[in-house]
Amino acid sequence: MKAVDIADQIHRELGSPTDVGIAAISFWIRTSIGALNNHLNITYEINQSSYEIERDVNGTTTEIGINETAVLKKMYEIHFYDIKLRSVLAAASTDAVIALSSDGSSIKKVNKNEQAKLYAGARNTLSEELHNMVHAYRLNDVQPLQVAGDDDQSSYILPNREYIRIRKY
Repeated sequence: MKAVDIADQIHRELGSPTDVGIAAISFWIRTSIGALNNHLNITYEINQSSYEIERDVNGTTTEIGINETAVLKKMYEIHFYDIKLRSVLAAASTDAVIALSSDGSSIKKVNKNEQAKLYAGARNTLSEELHNMVHAYRLNDVQPLQVAGDDDQSSYILPNREYIRIRKY
């Protein structure tokens, strides 16, 4: 799958925000493949001619899977809310007026602290989800290094199609 295809999916899933485009998301994806590799303990690379995200497994080239794509999307969501949080905190010193009325003399301002808390809460939730996704991915990919003990078929006898354990004394 190409980085721009994943970027398009991310852009649509975020509700097509106007402050960030598909090209910017695609650039972030291409520069964050190393972070994905570190999270999942794999080795994906960007093919420089086709911009496909792929890896070489025993001489066979495979493209990025749906599980890895989901982790990459979650990583971008965290990045997206980090940007939002930084912009709110940077603008906290200025007051944004969202409503005025002349006869009743009322002014309504945006509470930057509440907005920052909202973005920080969303970011923390996404970070926890990313941690859980990475943990589940690693558990799903675990295979035993060796089978120790007498757990092979030679320690069983097979009468009546059932395995019966032989006790060795």
